[in-house]
Amino acid sequence: MARSLQELETEIRLLSSTERARLLRDLIADLDGEIETGVESAWLDEVERRQRELTEGVVEPIPAREVLDRARSRLKK
Repeated sequence: MARSLQELETEIRLLSSTERARLLRDLIADLDGEIETGVESAWLDEVERRQRELTEGVVEPIPAREVLDRARSRLKK
């Protein structure tokens, strides 16, 4: 007989934090499906490009607080 969700949750909470983190990563990966070829490489290229732009002064960084304030303001509209 299958265990209830409540029973599973209780058992999961008894796991160590490392085991829970591993389980969570595995479940999220399962929901995400298969990784598309080139996605990781494309993100790495994007990160490197953004870092280069910051280092070279091409763009100005915006403090996280300001970004969050702007986002909240837009969501209220």
